[in-house]
Amino acid sequence: MINSADNSLETRVAWLYFMEGLTQAEIAEKLGMTRLRVNRMLVDARASGLVNITLNSQFATCVELEQFLVREFGLKDAVIVPTPGDPDLVPVLIGQATGEYLSSLLETNRVTGLGLGWGATLRETIRKTRAGRYPDLCVNSMMGGLTHGLELNTFETASSLANLLNAECQYLAAPIYAGSPQSRDIILAQDVFRETFERIATNDVAVLSIGDLSPRSLLIRYGLPRDVIVDDLAACGAVGDILGQFYDADGRMIDHPLNRRAIALPLDELSRIPTVILASGGKNKTEAIAGALKARFASVIVCDEETARGACALVGAGKASRAKPERRRGGR
Repeated sequence: MINSADNSLETRVAWLYFMEGLTQAEIAEKLGMTRLRVNRMLVDARASGLVNITLNSQFATCVELEQFLVREFGLKDAVIVPTPGDPDLVPVLIGQATGEYLSSLLETNRVTGLGLGWGATLRETIRKTRAGRYPDLCVNSMMGGLTHGLELNTFETASSLANLLNAECQYLAAPIYAGSPQSRDIILAQDVFRETFERIATNDVAVLSIGDLSPRSLLIRYGLPRDVIVDDLAACGAVGDILGQFYDADGRMIDHPLNRRAIALPLDELSRIPTVILASGGKNKTEAIAGALKARFASVIVCDEETARGACALVGAGKASRAKPERRRGGR
């Protein structure tokens, strides 16, 4: 998978040109690159045999699924990677794809506010993001953190990316959950926190992950208050969480006190952020990803193929998502 990013991008360019009927100029604008680079990729695609009558690549079905997701769920973009045989590689590959996407986004757009969640996938994202100098950029955590040290804590996640990008860093200096809904309200009523949340809501980009209720979830293992039982969350209909806030299969917030204790940007305010990237995958997160798609929490989704298809099936879009690429009509 060393050259998977280049292979995926070349396949994406070839698909848009030969199958979707976009011009080279349209592709260059869509993918944030020069027209000359698009032209060279198309030449290389033909010379290498990637393009004959069909796309000879393991990414062909991924690209077809990306186009479907964008249309079906009103996304700005989608990035789908092949599902590896080893489940432990899912966050690695999704993180790699997200890092490439975020790097291109930062290099081709003026971004002044970049909000982050936490988790293994975002750790891998940071490892795969290209270093740069963005003195006008503020990287900020969008949720509170753990009260004990952990490599995947929100504080470490934000500071690591800020250091890589030579950007400013601001923390949400609070725990993930307050002791009660009332204490959360008292905390957030303070001027410093009110100003922090106003700043977070003005981010240009948010990069978040999705959690589930399985033991693989870092939040379930390390972040839940001792008085909260996972079975109680499930009984309320919870299938997953974003920013420590749990929602059901339809993407609706569950009626549980824990959601009113979360010190994080409320999920209904994500729509105020122009680009919300949800990077997550793995069979255990299929229901959670389906709920997020249904609620349209994201404008960009990065996922593995099998999980994305499973999520589409749960939403009721499975049949269309399995359509053969050659049956797709060209153009937009």
